[in-house]
Amino acid sequence: MGIKIHAVSTGARYRNLSLWFALVAFLSLFFADIFLYQPDPWEEFGRIGWGMITPFWPDADELLMSALHTVSFALLGVAVSAALGVLLAIWFHWRIVRVFSAVIRSVHEIFWGLLFMQVFGLSALTGLLAITIPFAGIFAKVFSDIFHQQSSATVDTLSGSSRLSRFFYAWIPQAWPAMRSYIRYRFECALRSSAILGFIGLPTLGFHLETAFRQGDYSEAAAVFWVFLILIGTVRFWFYKKLLLAYLLGALFLLPEMPPVNASFVWQFFTQDLWPGSLLNGDIAGALRWYGNVLADEVGPALIQTIAITQAALVLSGVLALAWYPFASRWLVGRYYWLGRFKLLVLRSVPELMLAYLFMLLFGPSALPAIFALALHNGGLIAFLLANHSQDSCAQQRQDSPVGLARYFYQDLPQRYPAFLALLFYRWEVIMRESAMMGVLGIATLGFYVDSAFEEIRFDKAFFLILVAAALNVIVDSLSRRLRKAAGLKTPRM
Repeated sequence: MGIKIHAVSTGARYRNLSLWFALVAFLSLFFADIFLYQPDPWEEFGRIGWGMITPFWPDADELLMSALHTVSFALLGVAVSAALGVLLAIWFHWRIVRVFSAVIRSVHEIFWGLLFMQVFGLSALTGLLAITIPFAGIFAKVFSDIFHQQSSATVDTLSGSSRLSRFFYAWIPQAWPAMRSYIRYRFECALRSSAILGFIGLPTLGFHLETAFRQGDYSEAAAVFWVFLILIGTVRFWFYKKLLLAYLLGALFLLPEMPPVNASFVWQFFTQDLWPGSLLNGDIAGALRWYGNVLADEVGPALIQTIAITQAALVLSGVLALAWYPFASRWLVGRYYWLGRFKLLVLRSVPELMLAYLFMLLFGPSALPAIFALALHNGGLIAFLLANHSQDSCAQQRQDSPVGLARYFYQDLPQRYPAFLALLFYRWEVIMRESAMMGVLGIATLGFYVDSAFEEIRFDKAFFLILVAAALNVIVDSLSRRLRKAAGLKTPRM
């Protein structure tokens, strides 16, 4: 007797995948530490709102220097990491390179900053390494994907040449427009990363923002916020490739002073301080007990919170993106689309940590501020990219296309949904990294225990927790790739 196999349609596959993720997110809410610690946040919200429309900063030179430091860290970090990313992408077919790239990009910039700050202090080197190392892994992954999307016809003519020659004379020239576009996008990300490094003490805009918020001076906080928003929003007007060399030289000149480095202390830190004493003494059983205690007492509870926040924020990001992107597409809402684009510019420009800090002031240090912050930022970013895709395709539409809600639900949304799912899966790893990092604000994710371990000068525990966070992100990245492949989703265009 023959067995009939019913093929599942693409639409049904996307629907089932979406419903499963929504179910997981709903169940995650029961494990997340969601609690409103402040019964009436609206009075505080009103003070923050008044501060936003009355920005004030007493020392303009100080604010300008912080903005220049923010740009300097971002420029130099992207320049070095992009070059390293190209080299890693050339040999990305080697498993060891792929694993190495996955590990270094899985550790958040804040964690790298906390780690190097113990050795180099609040110096320029700490900020540069904190941005360069994870960004190199990200560039390696993205550049490798870009190379694989190029035609192999030109490369075939250089079949007798070395791998380096084929890349520099065939692959890179073909891929350069896409690489240049991504480098520009990554520079905007680096500006956000540079700013939030101020939360651990580096002299960027985030340092003054956190200080103003802690003191309750929301007018000063608003001044820093608006400077940062203008900096991000005007990148295309001042970031000229012809002036890149001058920018880089200026960035080197503007970096904070670098104190002398004690080589013996650096060696001791990485060879002794980061490892438990029992392991260094050869007591394997004692080391296993130590790791087991950390896993049971801190890693377990932190993983539950980190995963719960990630899944809730991931699905909420998707819901917000689908609700927001039509208002930023001229094809869907007409000439007032710029209002929607401005809203998305604000949401995608403000780092998640800044948003979480704001919500924490309103609702207390629970999982709720982290979920809201991650969802608003990532939802705004995904919506912005979907709106761009929507506008790019409007020229190909027929004149008798439906209008209003019918155009969105029956024509545009079905076309955008595969790209939407691909972007959502692509951001999954990023949201996981950010969820772990939220602990530096007091939210009970992995970052909370990492920050506490550094404060207690327990570098071995902090390093182990960072490795756990990296392993978690590697697993999520692998799962995301498998799901994208199983669903037939292409690598999203950023």
